[in-house]
Order: sequence, then structure tokens, then C-alpha cells
Amino acid sequence: MPTTQKALSELSANRATGALHLEGGGTFYLTDGRVTYAESPAAPRVEDLLLAHGRISGQAVRQAMRAGGTGGAGDMSGADGAGGAALLAQGVLTRVELEFCVLCAVLDAVFFLLGSPVRRTLFRRDERHWLGPQRYFDMTGLLRECARRRTQLDRTWPSADLDSLPVVPVGRVPAQRVVLTSLQWEVVARADATATPVELAHRLGRPAYAVLLAVRQLAAAGLLRLPRGEITAAPERGELPRRVAGASEIGQVGAGAPYTRESTRWPPTGPLTGPLPELVGEAVTAGDPTDVDLLIRLRNALEALT
Repeated sequence: MPTTQKALSELSANRATGALHLEGGGTFYLTDGRVTYAESPAAPRVEDLLLAHGRISGQAVRQAMRAGGTGGAGDMSGADGAGGAALLAQGVLTRVELEFCVLCAVLDAVFFLLGSPVRRTLFRRDERHWLGPQRYFDMTGLLRECARRRTQLDRTWPSADLDSLPVVPVGRVPAQRVVLTSLQWEVVARADATATPVELAHRLGRPAYAVLLAVRQLAAAGLLRLPRGEITAAPERGELPRRVAGASEIGQVGAGAPYTRESTRWPPTGPLTGPLPELVGEAVTAGDPTDVDLLIRLRNALEALT
């Protein structure tokens, strides 16, 4: 059975346009052989991210889906890809905001889709996502970004066991002072000892990878415990170690350095000003559909601030 990566490579070589559906859930949308959108059951969709942060209303999403040729989420058989233009025409968000959120959603979904076991695939020619192409991604860049994310997770906390377990904060903080980013605080505040990191990501309307990373950072700081009880084993065995003495800030254990920059909201809700947003606009509107490296680096920088 061909791997997902091999199937995508063949479609890319044939400059195919359509949707590659994966058994068990997940879809890659391609235009002329290049990925333009991706969805995974593990990752919130672009509309989920926007709705969760109040950037658009449910009515605006439904109107855009109808404009894109589909009657609702999950049915893309008649989509013509005009939904993104409809959102922009409504004036509910800017092109930079839309393309940035598409970037976040695509990288999030691809990370989980390419990291999953081999599954059967079905390609439906000319099927489009209701948003339409907002940005084009080549496989080399996507694979490189997936590798970077896996490396970042492993450097932060060397065990993947916490990725699929309910998030359980410790009952007593093992320090006089702990510094959390806004996302880490959201994870701690919403953790109910039943929701896994992926489930928390959907509840929070945050990218699932960002929540996974925040969970591993919290584990490295000694602020989480396993659902079944006290932690005494080493991470190589999939459990949390006792907290290292003297580490009182998130990032001092595992991540390598404390957070020193002020947290920001995600996605950006105010006017885009300053040198960093200027780079966003340059990357998004440059016109070269294959050059997303700068945009990915910028997304990584903003991710580090949350």
C-alpha cells in the first residue's frame, strides 16, 4: 500500500487537482499538484480557529460555505472554492488574516496526517475546498516543517505518552513563582482531567500542535501529573519525573530557557503594525505561490510568543 507521502508525490508530479481522502479521516486538497489546504480530525479547521476567537460569526461561515458551493461542513462535493473570497467581501477579516490562519490550519493538519500510520487513500479529481486556494505548499517545505516540529517536541519533553493522555495539572505548584504563557494558562485553566491535548485544542480553538507543545512544556516544568497518580519514573518510560530543584519558570526544564517575551493573543486581533507584520504582508502577497518559507518562519516566531 502506498504511503500518504508517496500518493501526494505522484499527484504532485501529475499536477493533479482534487482531494486526496485518507481512510479514517483527513483530506489533502491540491491545485495543479500543490497542496492548498488540509484537514485532520486531530486539528481544528480554519473556521474553528476563527470562530473560537470571535473573528467571524457562524452566520458568516455558513454564508461563505454557500458561496463556495457547499451546504455545510464535511460536504465538499459541489464546492467551487469561492468561500474565501466571500469572507473577504464581507469585510470580517483581511486577506493577511485569512491566509495566516489558513497557514496555521494547514501546517497543523499536515503534521498529524503525515505522522499517522499508512492508510488507504482515495483521490477525487476536481474536488475543491470551499475556501478555495489561499496559499500553495510544496511537499519539501511541508516535510521540513513536520520534522522541525517533531524535533521541537522531543527536545521539550522526550516522551509522547502525554500526547494522548488526559491533561492533569498538579494539585500544588512546586515553586513560589511560576511564569506561564497565555496558551499554557489556557491549558491549565481548561484541563479537567478528562480531555487530551487534542481535545483541549478543539475546546480552546487553538492549533493542536501548539497545545501539544504547551503540554510538554508544562510537563518539563513539573506542573502536570499522570491521571493514574503520583509521578516517580523517568520520561524514557513515559512518565513524568520529579521536578528539578531551582526551576521555577516554564522553559527552564526541558525547553532550555525561560520565557522572557510578553505573550500575545492568537490570532492577531488588532491592526497589523510594526516590522514583523510587514513581513507577513510581504510574504502573503508577494505573488510567488511556492515560497512559503518566510511565512512558515514567521508563523513559528509568533507561535513562540503564545
